[in-house]
Amino acid sequence: MDEARARDVLAAAGVLPGRTAQARLLALGENAVFAADDLVVKVGRDAELLDRARRELAVALWLAEAGVPAVRAAEPEALLVDGHPVTVWHRLPDAVRPAGPDDLAELLRVVHALPAPPFPLPARDLLGGVERWLRLAGDAIDPGDAAYLRERRDAYAAQAAALTPHLPPGPIHGDALPRNVHVGPDGPVLVDLETFSADLREHDLVVMALSHDRYGLSTEAYDAFTGAYGWDVRAWEGCSVLRGARETASCAWVAQHAPANPKALAEFRRRVASLRDGDETVRWYPF
Repeated sequence: MDEARARDVLAAAGVLPGRTAQARLLALGENAVFAADDLVVKVGRDAELLDRARRELAVALWLAEAGVPAVRAAEPEALLVDGHPVTVWHRLPDAVRPAGPDDLAELLRVVHALPAPPFPLPARDLLGGVERWLRLAGDAIDPGDAAYLRERRDAYAAQAAALTPHLPPGPIHGDALPRNVHVGPDGPVLVDLETFSADLREHDLVVMALSHDRYGLSTEAYDAFTGAYGWDVRAWEGCSVLRGARETASCAWVAQHAPANPKALAEFRRRVASLRDGDETVRWYPF
């Protein structure tokens, strides 16, 4: 889905009367995210994401009722427009500063203290998108690399299922990074709720450990995160398993962009090579 297609869906949805042409594209990935005045609209890549969009709305309502600072839905139902899920959200005030690792940690402490919601949350299917992302990559990537990632996916899925957690399992954000925290005038709030799950709390903590090891997060910033949360997941023997699973998923996620983006293809090849070589020190980059 490119921007033109996403704008066509946005217009057909009719959720921004008279403002569709002026809507500003904020992001284009699994969702195209548009902003206009006090609203934000998310247009999903395909109909497979409809259930996830519906669950994200339910999570937003549940967090609001629990008093957790998080983005709020402006419309209670997800639409399916020309095969694309569409959801509407209240636009957050402008950020007063970038979110830091400690902001994320404090919000995770709140989320991790919550009981289960009154509706089912799925397990954190970290590896569930691998097949779809590889399918979208098609012939742009080496078939051997695709087969290698499928083998890793299966191996790590089995290992993750056998882990004994250190923390009590329960609700998690699922993609716990500072980029999914917005610091407005009233303080930090969680955004991008679509990966909320019920699973090992360690899933939320491994993300930042991997950010330190692969993406250049400084030791000082990582220490601020663990200090605010109160525990370092790297002390847990299962950390390497969840890290390996997330690396596999992150590599496959890049693959879907390879057909149209040479930089994505180059980054995909860098990541696969580092996994094949077992070199955990190779830096990974956005593209």
